[in-house]
Amino acid sequence: MKLLIKNGIVVTPEGEKKADLLIENGRIAAISPDIREKCDVLNAEGKYLFPGIIDMHVHLREPGFEGKEDIESGCKAAVKGGVTQVCCMPNTNPVNDNAVVTTYIKNRAAEVSLCKVNPIGSITKGQNGESLSEMGKMKAAGIVAVSDDGKSVDNSYIMRLAMEYANDFGLKCLCHCEDKNLVDGGVVNEGYNSTLTGLKGSLRAAEDIMIARDIALSESLNIPVHICHVSTYSGIEIIRSAKSRGVKVTAETCPHYFVLTDDIITTYDTNTKVNPPVREEKDRQAVLCGLKDGTIDCVVTDHAPHSLKDKQVEYNLAAFGISGIETSFALSYTYLVKSGLISLTELAEKMCLKPAEILDLEGGKLVVGAPADIAIVDIDKKFTIDGSEFVSKGKNTPFNGYEVYGVVACTIVDGEIKYKV
Repeated sequence: MKLLIKNGIVVTPEGEKKADLLIENGRIAAISPDIREKCDVLNAEGKYLFPGIIDMHVHLREPGFEGKEDIESGCKAAVKGGVTQVCCMPNTNPVNDNAVVTTYIKNRAAEVSLCKVNPIGSITKGQNGESLSEMGKMKAAGIVAVSDDGKSVDNSYIMRLAMEYANDFGLKCLCHCEDKNLVDGGVVNEGYNSTLTGLKGSLRAAEDIMIARDIALSESLNIPVHICHVSTYSGIEIIRSAKSRGVKVTAETCPHYFVLTDDIITTYDTNTKVNPPVREEKDRQAVLCGLKDGTIDCVVTDHAPHSLKDKQVEYNLAAFGISGIETSFALSYTYLVKSGLISLTELAEKMCLKPAEILDLEGGKLVVGAPADIAIVDIDKKFTIDGSEFVSKGKNTPFNGYEVYGVVACTIVDGEIKYKV
């Protein structure tokens, strides 16, 4: 099967170039000006061919929490957002701590047949922080990493064993960094706005302490580690310092950390409640700086869909999380590229290439021979974010009313069109 995409601007690792792109048998067969081939033709005049986004931090909720999201609705949301691969976290019910759950997720994703779904297994059984999961069996069943996301592994000895055990199977630990005792029930960033609103705050130190702990283990063991959803200026400094010493650490952040500040909590809108919390302007600026200088490797979503009943309650009782997979490209393009901070090629590195490299996934770049995973985007088209229009079951976004640029016109996975406006 062949498909020829004509007249687009292809975003390659070397830069942007006007070219046609030929797909054959699910892979990129040629990228060249004026390709002539007898096959189906898709005209991308005026649009950019961006590598299919790899979102390495997503919550699909299935099995167990299908009222919030399921694999089908999550994958529909993904392809609408230009995402061709998702890596789904294990805090399902039952927890993905064994090969049976991993296999179920892979089989459901194959049935849905939209984007590629890469399960992440839990570090510990039941995410209880006490005994290690069956990482080898889960790896054989299809996991690409391990994480107790939503929780840190509090016991440092258990975390050491986890890093060593995971490394034996070629898996990385993706670390949710949070000292739960220090958080002590905090629901927002501790600072002026937490005092103003009367909402219980959470110190930056709760995140920073665990970032430092996991980096210290990585350095001592000489084993790679990945830090999830970095939100603090001080945490970024810890990561930057470690990288300068050659520590094998990578890190990610999310659009809400480089777009928003904790001024948003003064509305008491529970859609602003996320973990780790949105912090202050100096943190936002540090995240931007970290993206620009490479301290932060990836932009992910931490897509955390919730039902209305999870959010339409008192702030302290509301669930943590933002539904972000449908808005990640537009927010990232608007606030990182259109603002002049980084180039579109650099954004492709943050959203596509680096996640592929960190998790050893195929894809992430538009080159001959690579899988034909492509997002065709109209970067000049402006739209207003409206959570009620999300195809995700989770309508929980703090970005309602934001005007952004970058409409995904078409998403192609392994050469097949999975979404088209």
